[in-house]
Amino acid sequence: MSIIIKTADKSAIRLSEITAESDYLDRRNFIKQTGLFATALWAGGSSRLASASAADYGRDFNHRIKTAYGQGEELTSYKDATTYNNFYEFGTSKKDPVENAQQFVTDPWSITVEGEANKTGTFHLEDILKQAQIEERIYRFRCVEAWSMVVPWVGFSLADMLKRFEPTSNAKYVSFETLYDPQRMPGQKRRVLDWPYKDGLRMDEAMNPLSFMAVGLYGRDMPNQNGAPIRLVVPWKYGFKSIKSIVKISFTEHEPPCTWNRVSPREYGFYSNVNPDVDHPRWSQKSERKLGANFWDPKTDTQLFNGYAEQVAHLYKDMDLQKYF
Repeated sequence: MSIIIKTADKSAIRLSEITAESDYLDRRNFIKQTGLFATALWAGGSSRLASASAADYGRDFNHRIKTAYGQGEELTSYKDATTYNNFYEFGTSKKDPVENAQQFVTDPWSITVEGEANKTGTFHLEDILKQAQIEERIYRFRCVEAWSMVVPWVGFSLADMLKRFEPTSNAKYVSFETLYDPQRMPGQKRRVLDWPYKDGLRMDEAMNPLSFMAVGLYGRDMPNQNGAPIRLVVPWKYGFKSIKSIVKISFTEHEPPCTWNRVSPREYGFYSNVNPDVDHPRWSQKSERKLGANFWDPKTDTQLFNGYAEQVAHLYKDMDLQKYF
């Protein structure tokens, strides 16, 4: 039986705002055979990648904890959420990722942790999952291109994971990096971006309770086109900050370089919080169109911090919200 934790969510989404999700009740069983290796991940000092494959470890999303984030709300359809994607590693068209990522192999997968932390090294994803509390959180997702969706992500708290690496007092920021492998990610053969894709957060942003590492959605394993096998989800920021297919995490003292900020700093700031009062040079941010909505349906007004102001506004109390950041 699933456990419901009644956490406060004062940014709850109105039922009338969201496209229906007919597939949400269709649960897939992810139970695999449980392996024996489990606890060495967070041992003292540097840890190295275990030799066993991911198939030796079990994922049990059926036993995920259903949190109160967005509970009771209808969702963007699974089809819309998984066939309309920005993932330039597989192409620049919205349909390219679902078409070009189907043969992308994500098992086994490892993440390298480096920088200002006491516990660094290379860690197997399945070992990270064994130390995590797997939850389901329903979050709004807002693209800077003025489209949006609502998704039930499966994953775990970013803060809980980062604490296990014991960042030092010099760790003011945390940086993330996507896999670079043009043979597996054909979009990287084109120099549309400076590969590999990188993004980052200030440490207090990363430690905010809303920050989430997702390994699935709709109770299912993460589709390749949505950032398999593990991605970041930061719901109060524009979607490009939620970096996909992560292979490296770095703790840094100084603000790390971010891909879109380097491409066009006039359009993409380091923070890039959702702000309806500050337009992108190419898109108004005052309203958004939800995936699955009819063309003639009215757009939805965009909310400051994507509706999560109560949880995150304090992080920016001394910053000028009128600046595109």
